[in-house]
Amino acid sequence: MIQLKDVKKRFGRTNDEILAVDGVSLTIDEGEIFGIIGYSGAGKSTLIRLLNGLETPTTGTIKIGNREISAFTGKELREARQKISMIFQHFNLLWSRTVKQNIAFPLEIAGVKKADRERKVAELIELVGLSGREDAYPSELSGGQKQRVGIARALANDPEVLLCDEATSALDPETTDAILDLLTNINERLGLTIVLITHEMHVIRKICHRVAVMEAGKVVEIGPVLDVFQSPQAPITKRFVSQVTEPAGTDQAIAHLPGGTLIKLVFVGEKTEHPVLASLIRKFDVDVNIVQGNISHTKGGAYGSLILQLLGNENDIDTAIAYLHELGVQTEVIGNE
Repeated sequence: MIQLKDVKKRFGRTNDEILAVDGVSLTIDEGEIFGIIGYSGAGKSTLIRLLNGLETPTTGTIKIGNREISAFTGKELREARQKISMIFQHFNLLWSRTVKQNIAFPLEIAGVKKADRERKVAELIELVGLSGREDAYPSELSGGQKQRVGIARALANDPEVLLCDEATSALDPETTDAILDLLTNINERLGLTIVLITHEMHVIRKICHRVAVMEAGKVVEIGPVLDVFQSPQAPITKRFVSQVTEPAGTDQAIAHLPGGTLIKLVFVGEKTEHPVLASLIRKFDVDVNIVQGNISHTKGGAYGSLILQLLGNENDIDTAIAYLHELGVQTEVIGNE
């Protein structure tokens, strides 16, 4: 559906050049929700602007469907953009227009007849859950309702791709989850390909099928979300994963533990439901203290992590760890005193 091949984007002159996107190659499948995560300055916002033609790559190619959008200009580019919609962090609504007038705006520009516009707007208002708010102005809406208007407006021209630029960053956690649920519903009902950029791993965990991690303009890791959670490779990916798998204060709690062996267990899929801890205590002469535990649910399945302190004879502890490996539980010794 979307293919980027060795895409680079430079800004500035030769002596003062910024390489915002550095040799990115990736493929996004039709109908998937694909996440791009990175901290400020990673290049993710530039990358998403390349996808809708707001920026042109310095080198490399970008294809959406069978169209090489990176080669389009003028009328061809404008027509291609009609199938690539975008929603933004700060909504970008027209404040002098009502909800239904905001949603109708792209249809007016496209020259759609009034009766067809009204029918389409009514369908979209129901789809995004804004029935009864058709005549409200943006100033009368909550943040979540404003974003729902933005989503409806983005869907007005029946796009093939929906780009989400930090679409939930301005929202509280509860509203964020509601908007993410709406995007998941739209993806499933319409088969819409969604590309979502964020700096929050919670967003990736909740709705994305696959994720690309960006740092300094490069994609440093890419894969199914569950695989990335289970075995993050790049240091920055490990930092992002820890946002949702390790509560704040975990490091301090570990630092103050007196002695013993600290291990981290990782459970994936059905293994999150197995009574591994009870079995460990019954089989081995070791004392087990739970330091921290967490289960996260991704679209690919459940992911659980557990940090334990094991106290006892060194040989018994080694045998217990070997037993965990035999069960297929990913086990890592993270401290030994």
